[in-house]
Amino acid sequence: MVDLESEVPPLPPRYRFRDLLLGDQGWQNDDRVQVEFYMNENTFKERLKLFFIKNQRSSLRIRLFNFSLKLLSCLLYIIRVLLENPSQGNEWSHIFWVNRSLPLWGLQVSVALISLFETILLGYLSYKGNIWEQILRIPFILEIINAVPFIISFWFVFQIFWPSLRNLFVPVFLNCWLAKHALENMINDLHRAIQRTQSAMFNQVLILISTLLCLIFTCICGIQHLERIGKKLNLFDSLYFCIVTFSTVGFGDVTPETWSSKLFVVAMICVALVVLPIQFEQLAYLWMERQKSGGNYSRHRAQTEKHVVLCVSSLKIDLLMDFLNEFYAHPRLQDYYVVILCPTEMDVQVRRVLQIPMWSQRVIYLQGSALKDQDLLRAKMDDAEACFILSSRCEVDRTSSDHQTILRAWAVKDFAPNCPLYVQILKPENKFHIKFADHVVCEEEFKYAMLALNCICPATSTLITLLVHTSRGQEGQQSPEQWQKMYGRCSGNEVYHIVLEESTFFAEYEGKSFTYASFHAHKKFGVCLIGVRREDNKNILLNPGPRYIMNSTDICFYINITKEENSAFKNQDQQRKSNVSRSFYHGPSRLPVHSIIASMEGSKEIRRPSIAPVLEVADTSSIQTCDLLSDQSEDETTPDEEISSNLEYAKGYPPYSPYIGSSPTFCHLLHEKVPFCCLRLDKSCQHNYYEDAKAYGFKNKLIIVAAETAGNGLYNFIVPLRAYYRPKKELNPIVLLLDNPLDDLLRCGVTFAANMVVVDKESTMSAEEDYMADAKTIVNVQTLFRLFSSLSIITELTHPANMRFMQFRAKDCYSLALSKLEKKERERGSNLAFMFRLPFAAGRVFSISMLDTLLYQSFVKDYMISITRLLLGLDTTPGSGFLCSMKITADDLWIRTYARLYQKLCSSTGDVPIGIYRTESQKLTTSESRKIASQSQISISVEEWEDTKDSKEQGHHRSNHRNSTSSDQSDHPLLRRKSMQWARRLSRKGPKHSGKTAEKITQQRLNLYRRSERQELAELVKNRMKHLGLSTVGYDEMNDHQSTLSYILINPSPDTRIELNDVVYLIRPDPLAYLPNSEPSRRNSICNVTGQDSREETQL
Repeated sequence: MVDLESEVPPLPPRYRFRDLLLGDQGWQNDDRVQVEFYMNENTFKERLKLFFIKNQRSSLRIRLFNFSLKLLSCLLYIIRVLLENPSQGNEWSHIFWVNRSLPLWGLQVSVALISLFETILLGYLSYKGNIWEQILRIPFILEIINAVPFIISFWFVFQIFWPSLRNLFVPVFLNCWLAKHALENMINDLHRAIQRTQSAMFNQVLILISTLLCLIFTCICGIQHLERIGKKLNLFDSLYFCIVTFSTVGFGDVTPETWSSKLFVVAMICVALVVLPIQFEQLAYLWMERQKSGGNYSRHRAQTEKHVVLCVSSLKIDLLMDFLNEFYAHPRLQDYYVVILCPTEMDVQVRRVLQIPMWSQRVIYLQGSALKDQDLLRAKMDDAEACFILSSRCEVDRTSSDHQTILRAWAVKDFAPNCPLYVQILKPENKFHIKFADHVVCEEEFKYAMLALNCICPATSTLITLLVHTSRGQEGQQSPEQWQKMYGRCSGNEVYHIVLEESTFFAEYEGKSFTYASFHAHKKFGVCLIGVRREDNKNILLNPGPRYIMNSTDICFYINITKEENSAFKNQDQQRKSNVSRSFYHGPSRLPVHSIIASMEGSKEIRRPSIAPVLEVADTSSIQTCDLLSDQSEDETTPDEEISSNLEYAKGYPPYSPYIGSSPTFCHLLHEKVPFCCLRLDKSCQHNYYEDAKAYGFKNKLIIVAAETAGNGLYNFIVPLRAYYRPKKELNPIVLLLDNPLDDLLRCGVTFAANMVVVDKESTMSAEEDYMADAKTIVNVQTLFRLFSSLSIITELTHPANMRFMQFRAKDCYSLALSKLEKKERERGSNLAFMFRLPFAAGRVFSISMLDTLLYQSFVKDYMISITRLLLGLDTTPGSGFLCSMKITADDLWIRTYARLYQKLCSSTGDVPIGIYRTESQKLTTSESRKIASQSQISISVEEWEDTKDSKEQGHHRSNHRNSTSSDQSDHPLLRRKSMQWARRLSRKGPKHSGKTAEKITQQRLNLYRRSERQELAELVKNRMKHLGLSTVGYDEMNDHQSTLSYILINPSPDTRIELNDVVYLIRPDPLAYLPNSEPSRRNSICNVTGQDSREETQL
């Protein structure tokens, strides 16, 4: 240890404590060199330059002092003129000599000395090697002209004793131009000092005003001085002359007399004609540029008024009008300002709309980027009430569009952390990047979920679209057709909320069950209670079931035409008197014929069943499945079928999630993973030898999805179709078709598919003309519609205006009448003018851009996105119900009205109905029927038996209330007549054959011309199926949806009659929310055990 310590070298002197106190004495022996930096800034010249030029604050003070000196010199000149007594005579000496008092002369000399010294000092500090550049500058020359004569007079007065030299005239009024120059520099230093970007518009206006003032002041002083030998004008007369001259009025009462003053006036007019137009041109250019960029949003207005910011990559007129109409539809938002922040220049249509007085006072357009703090400051983002960030769905690369949206959201969050964010995203895999946003709407999630639910519950997309739009229910009230009045009236229903204890609708139901409150509120007030939320819980529960007891602090969510705060309540007598005029059905209220027949037949055999009352507090024994709602469930299967289905399916959570942020859903799963090779429907593998859908022998009809790519959004299409609450016997096979030529369509089983879902092609969303983005999808759907007229086709478009081309028939009189109705509704200012288009009303088509209003409504109703996600099955909350549907059969017509149906559902199964999907036969007007009849009389039919067959089948489909979107007028007898005439002319002109040959050819021609267009298409499809080796059995070429129309009634009135084939939308309670206390049935036990096992195996 001693040796080791002795080997340690001693510390250097500079590290010893003694040397730290006394200083290091041995640094001279060190080889290091001490370097001092920025030595050039320690010189006297650099220090002066730092004080006078480089430092913004000190430079601003110097320029302010210089500006004050110039103004003082101009003020002293005016004082000298006012104090001077006009001398008599017209001698030229009066121009070179003036009367100047000694004190005034002393002040002017002092100002001149200081100004000259400052000018020389600044010239020395800014000298860069070229002295003539400093000397020949106009400010330096003016300074010499104004300062040097005073200094010379000072030297002569005190050295040579020439007192009269102090009266030498000096054009001190030219200092106004030096003051203008100093003012410009001072403004620049001011903006640098306060770290703000100067406004080019402000600077240009300042330059213009100062230039104009300097011209006028120079002209006034020059005219007044030169006229000392003329009219002896004072300053006021000179001012009057200059104003009259520069304004081009020229009264002529005051005119210059001497040639020198006239020459001076000519020179000043020439200078004005050169300088002022240049200034005005620059000002006009900056004004136009400012109009394009939008300027700034006032800080004072931002602090006193409320505003929201809309950030978009490109602003289209449709997007703008949808936002403005939906945002300002709420009364509490009428005083809000909307600031639009967009990087592109405002187009002509948007500019024209924003010039309308209704929008020009409330909408401000700013051209700028959300990624620049400067532009966010212009929009006063830190003071905004909310920021809406929308993605551009017309981009070819939708992922790139999402990336831009993500960066905008990050930039806004970094600049204004307290500003609420409402973000629209396109791809679901990008959602987790903006998880911090207050409200997020993912387009592909909602799109695929609505497409999937359209296959289970018809027209779910129409139901959701109408619920999230703001309307007063006035659409279609001027129409002569009854279904349009009912449909338009019910479209005004929206979702509202209110606290239970503050509500007139629901306050009396405190302590009672949810179903009891829902039924009686609808019976008494016509409102539909669909969900609640506890005060201490953020989760919304849709129809929590009859076991849920209402609390006074619960927030109730209900569907109604307007919110309770805007409703007026009448007593029972007044309500009964007004019900007659407000009823949907005018005339005598009576049951449909089939309802009367069904009730009469039932009375002969069995007594009509009664409806149990809805209990205030739920009883377990009263909650049971009713025949009205009995689906094809597992209870109806045979033991062998049940055992096989249990071996094939299990209930649990999906083991894998396609993207971060997807909500786990309890659904049907396979016990074993299917090999990837078996997923190809059109190719055989070592496990099976099937090459088409028919060979698989599926028990249920197919659901075909035609998409461009298999993206992550398809997960939200599959999960609702495999939800745990769907019976296993009703699970439809799903076929994904990535390309749709005719051969692939036939192989995948399009001839016996339940639904064909066509997803909008992303590659065609970007087009030179915006509305052409849907061209490929529309033509493909039209081809499918013409080839397979009985196929139920559901599609999604980019632009709502293109829905009128779906299942297009050029000569359909009914569609033309609906087009006129749409135009009238648009003229009345309706936001839902497209709602009467038959494809949209029937749920065959929708546009995802309609759901932009969902994001806008969330600013007022922050619960709308959560409720919509629960309805679509995108989110699952324990205890919350789900959306499903049931169909009214002939056995259910004894219920008669919607109110009795409401009671039946609430008392038996706890379901809450929210609307009806109704199908009716089209009723043509008298003129249309006469036109069709006249065409039929003119036509010459060569196939009477085929025409009879067509008429019988059309009558058969009308009686069955088949779902349709428009009537077909493709079989025109006039076309067949012209074809026959053309065939006869050809037969006359052609060569004459022998008897049997000519007769054979004529028969073949007649058979060809007798075929209709539909028969030709059917023959094409059959021949192609035979070529592919597919069976043509089951292909019905004449089955078409031409004679029916479908529409939705949201929350209809209690006295609405239910009709045959009505589909009722239900919110069914969660079957997993509670376990019955009594012995569970075999079905419940199997479901629970299976669900528990699968959850343990696949728990996320």
